[in-house]
Formats: sequence, C-alpha cells, structure tokens
Amino acid sequence: VSGCCFTEIERWIELAVDEQRAYVMRLLDSLEVTDRDKRLKVARAILYLAQGVFDECDTEVDVLHWSRHNVFLLYDMGIFTALLELLSMEIDNSQACSSAVRKPAISLADSTELRVLLSIMYLMVETIRVQTEDDRPEWTAAREAFKNELGSPLYNGEPFALLLFTMVTKFCSMNAPHFPMKKVLLLLWKTILFTLGGFEELQEMKVRGRERLNLPPLPEDSIKVVRAMRAASPPASAMELIEQQQQQKRGRRSRRPLVKQDSLDTYNERDPFKNDDARDEEEDPEDTDSGIEGEVDPLDRDVIIQPPPPPPPLRPPTERVNFPKGLPWAPKVREKDIEHFLETSRNKFIGFTLGNDTETLVGLPRPIHESVKTLKQHKYVSIAEVQIKREEELQQCPLTLGEEEVEETPAEMLYLGMLPNLSQYVIALLKLLLAAAPTSKAKTDSINILADVLPEEMPITVLQSMKLGIDVNRHKEIIVKAISALLLLLLKHFKLNHIYQIVSQHLVFANCIPLILKFFNQNIMSYISAKNSICVLDFPHCVVHEMPELTAESLEAGDNNQFCWRNLFSCINLLRILNKLTKWKHSRTMMLVVFKSAPILKRALKVKQAMMQLYVLKLLKIQTKYLGRQWRKSNMKTMSAIYQKVRHRLNDDWAYGNDIDARPWDFQAEECALRESIEKFNSRRYDKNKNGDFTPVDNCLQSVLGQRVELPEDFHYSYEMWLEREVFSQPIQWEGLLQNP
Repeated sequence: VSGCCFTEIERWIELAVDEQRAYVMRLLDSLEVTDRDKRLKVARAILYLAQGVFDECDTEVDVLHWSRHNVFLLYDMGIFTALLELLSMEIDNSQACSSAVRKPAISLADSTELRVLLSIMYLMVETIRVQTEDDRPEWTAAREAFKNELGSPLYNGEPFALLLFTMVTKFCSMNAPHFPMKKVLLLLWKTILFTLGGFEELQEMKVRGRERLNLPPLPEDSIKVVRAMRAASPPASAMELIEQQQQQKRGRRSRRPLVKQDSLDTYNERDPFKNDDARDEEEDPEDTDSGIEGEVDPLDRDVIIQPPPPPPPLRPPTERVNFPKGLPWAPKVREKDIEHFLETSRNKFIGFTLGNDTETLVGLPRPIHESVKTLKQHKYVSIAEVQIKREEELQQCPLTLGEEEVEETPAEMLYLGMLPNLSQYVIALLKLLLAAAPTSKAKTDSINILADVLPEEMPITVLQSMKLGIDVNRHKEIIVKAISALLLLLLKHFKLNHIYQIVSQHLVFANCIPLILKFFNQNIMSYISAKNSICVLDFPHCVVHEMPELTAESLEAGDNNQFCWRNLFSCINLLRILNKLTKWKHSRTMMLVVFKSAPILKRALKVKQAMMQLYVLKLLKIQTKYLGRQWRKSNMKTMSAIYQKVRHRLNDDWAYGNDIDARPWDFQAEECALRESIEKFNSRRYDKNKNGDFTPVDNCLQSVLGQRVELPEDFHYSYEMWLEREVFSQPIQWEGLLQNP
C-alpha cells in the first residue's frame, strides 16, 4: 500500500505540513476520476495515511501518533465529505447489488471498495472522537465541528447515522448481501456515541435536565457507585450449611469450612474471573434449584467437579482494603407509592379515602405519620414523570398552552429521521444479533453475516482452517458488541430526550426479550473467557514487529488473558437492555417468568464482575414474587445478594409477593395504552398536518369568491349542462331559507 503513496526518496514523516496538505489535495482531486480501479488505489493511499504510515514507523506509539496527526489533517482537507459521496455512490450501485444477489457464495472480494471507504471513515470518527491531553486547540475545535456535522441533517438532509441505518436495512432485506455489516455497525455505533455522547455525558445531561425542571439533584452518581462495587458471593445460609454437613457425612467431595465474607471478597477482587472458585460455585446449592431448575447444567459440570484449589493466604490487617459501609444505593419512593400507602392506611384506620391527597394525615396514628415523613424524605421524581404530566396537559389543552418549543438536540434530530422507519431499523438489528449469537444454529434461510470475513478461496490446511475459525468467531463477537452498545445508547438517549420517544416497544414486539435470554442460555463462563483473537495479528503490532510463525499449537493456546473484555462488555449491555425493557412493565416481567429466565440468569451470576452481577440481580428481583415460595426458600443466597446490591424501593414487596392475587393486570391493555400514548405524542409533535381541526377557516364571502380555482378541462365542455341540470331546473324554495333550521 505504501508503494502507491510515495517514492523511495520521499518520507511522509519528514515532509512539512504544507507539503503534506498539498499531497492530500492531489489525492482528493484523484478521488473524482471515473476509473474505478484508480479510485480504489487512491482510497487505499488515504487509508494508509489514516493508519499512520506504518511503513515509516519503528514503534506502535509512532504509528498511533502519525495516525492521529494524519486523521485531523484529512478532516481539515475535506476528505470525509468526499468519502461520503463515494459511499453513497457504492450504496446506490445497483449493478453490484444485483450481481451479489445472483452469486451463490459472497466473499471479501465483493466488498473491497466499501470496506476501504468504511475503514477510513471509522478511523476518522473514532480518532477525532477520543480526546487526549496533548490535543492542540485546532484539534479541539475540529472535534466540535465534526460532531455537529455528523449529528446535523447536513448529509442529504439527514444525519449521517441515517445513511448507515439504511445500509443495515438494505442488507437485511437481502437487497445488498455484499455489504460489510461488521464495519457498518461499528461505524454506526461510534457515530451515535460521538454525536449523542456516552454514559458520562448522559449523566451530565440528566443533571442539567433536572436543574432546568427545578427537580432536586440526583441522590448519587450511578457510574461512580457501580465502579465502587465489588463482586462477591453472598454469605451461606443455614440451610446450605446443613446440606453441606449432610454431604460430608455421605462421603461426597469434601467442602471447605466457611470463610469470612471480607476475605472472600478480597480473593474474588484479586482474581475476579476464576471459574473454578470453590467458595462460590462449588458451595452453591442453588445449582440444584429444587422444584424449579432441575439438574445442574451439563455445560457447567466441568466447573463443578474440579477439585478445590488451596485456600489463598489471608492478607495481614495492615493491607486490608477499606470499602464503604452500608448499602450502595439511596432508597427511592415514587409519588404513587406514597398515595398507595396512604390509601391503604386510611381504609384501615378511617374507612374512606381522599383520592390523591398526600398531605392530609388527620385521624391516622403517629406511626403512620412517621412512615409518611420517611417516605417523603426519599421521594424521587424522575424527568420522565414530569414529561408525561406535561404531555397530558398538552393533549388536553392544545390551544391554550400554545406551541411547544422543542430543542434541536442531536438526539431529537436523529429520532425525527428514524421515526418513519424505526421498526424496520430495530428488526434489522435484531436479525443481525440473532445471526451473530453463539447459540444460533446455522440455517439456510438466515442472514449471511460472514460476507466480509470469508476469503475467495476456502482454507485447505489445518492452520488456515483454525485461523479462519477464530476470525469468524471474533467477527460475530464484534457484531454482538456493536449492536448491544448501539441499542443501549438509543434506549437511554431517546428516553432522556423524551419518555415517549420509545424504542423499547419496537424491541419487545420484535421478540428482543426471548432473543437476549437465548443468548444467555449458554455456558456463559466459556463465552466470557473465549480466546478468539490472535495477538500477533492485532494492529499496529502486526505492522511494526516481525511476524512470528503461526502454528496450530500457538493458535490453540490463545492469549494469556483470563477473560475477553469484548464479550463481557456485550453481556453487560444485553442485560442492561433487558432491564430497560422490563422495568416497571408488569406484562414484560411476566414474559421473563414465562420464558423461565431465572435459571438462565442465575448461571450468569457465576461471572465474578460487579456490574454484570448487579444487572442480573435486578432482573431476578423484579420477578422474584412470581417464582413461588419454594424458589425463594431454595435461593436465599441470591435473595441476600439482591438485598445487598440492588436499590431499595420502600414499600416494595419484592421478596414476598403477598399482593399478587389482588392485582389482576390486563397485559395486552398495558401495551396498547402505551402504544396509544406514543402515537398521540408522535402525531402531536411530528405530524405535518397536526391540529387540522383547529386550522383557521376563511369565512369572508368576498375573499372566498375572489379566489381563483383551477378547474379540470372536461368541466369547460359540460358546465352549461351542469348549470341547466343542477341550478336552473331546480325550483328554489325562498320561504324555506327564511325559516330557522
């Protein structure tokens, strides 16, 4: 690639900035040639620059330095806009699409131009998005300008992300099977991350939003709380101790005595992903799941039968880590909870209720007064509740409240662009997620997501087959990672922008809940510790260092990492999506119960990572009351973990379920009511013909008769007959006009 850029005399890193700019300008001019091969050659030269002119660098740091320098130079010279035009041209290339549809097997050769263009664009978006300490002032300004460009409808009247969403739907409808979906999804994810912001930006936006609505500040920073959490197994219950003693008497595998909880946590902190931790998995009678889950999963049997490792030495007291005492989250109470509590109390002590009145406490005993005071101390009003109340007012009084001022945020502009085809986008993403899930079986009618990983000639040696197998698995993992992160960002940003800008219902209707449960219905420890990567082939290591000889043994050994960050990231994202879909939705919570998610989620608790455990426990908490008394009795360790790690909702009867029979929910009505609210919101805010009933009418006789009306040609030929038939031959009853109607 470097050969097509410079002569042997010239070296890019030795050129002055003006010379570099002049060279990029020549490349930009050459991109407009009609010859496809020449265009591809120039695009490869630009890709080489974006990758950091690695042929002239000696270390990985140098490659990254020159990559960053060149990317900002390319952006300043307008390369991204030129690439966007080429990308649009490739998307609309009907000849390439039709030839790909007719091919029996699609390979890397069918998407060469697209992959080069998407690679350059990805490098530009990701490099400019990431802020570093040594950024120059002009780079900071360029970052803001690029962010605004990507988020604004500057590209063909819509944000750049919409073009990528169109590529996704076109691929999933089988109209363009040669599109490199992995690169498209990665670029789409990073574009959304750049334009809308990540989780830290979301937290800041939430804080500013609460300030604008005059709401009290958040009780804590959720990101900091989760980061401070530690993964630990809950303490053993008395029932488990009795069972342990009985098993020892029966001569089964020896079990180790109880160890103090803090030393357990210290051990888990030091080695959080050790899958043969005897304290947690081997002493866990929940794996037998009496009455509900049946026998131990055969996939996990190899973990259970391993002999326990020797106990690690306890740290001396001076080295002990001090963790914060108490529960991690401040409890929260909703306004509805206070109303329900007072309604129950008034019915019990007085015999009548006062509706939604939460102030009057006359006739109630002193303990009830104290309870209400405590509930109000922890009352939490969310931005969503304020938005729902405001929307109800706007629907009831469309004239008196006037036009709503909608801030043109990047999230608002993206939602406006996605709205007409939102369900198609969601279905396409879920189709890709299903095709990339490790639990999915290869079917002839499923989407082929391997178009940009399979070579033209299939491997003939064992080494080539192993390398391709690792590449295919890595390819699928990256697709899962990109889709899970993308869906979570859309859910969170649209909800914060407005509660009725909902993606979740589209996900539920497209069977996202059983799909995620299907994803987790595997040996999750094996997935987290998968080694589907070859370190020596990672960029920029592979272009700077000499390539060692790859053997089947070295590929089988894999890397030295105990776990795969990529897969852990994907699992946490999917759990968070599942939480977003089911939170406060009783019908969707019942779907978790119906699909028997409890044993699947409990197996995921074996991953000793605090954030993943937290979201698994949240999902178990919302369905605990429906699983029956026997399940709760057999899973006291899980119940204790929920109490320790998940936020408490005062007056929430999650651990007992005493009031289930008294609450008959119509699940279909719940979803229909939500859909009706969403449609009303979209119609009010985005319908071009909105408020048609309230459009002013011109009732002045002179102006109405003076309007020029275009009449069809045939009217001119027959208007005399029409007048004779409809006007002159009809008797006019003048007396009838004078009478009151």
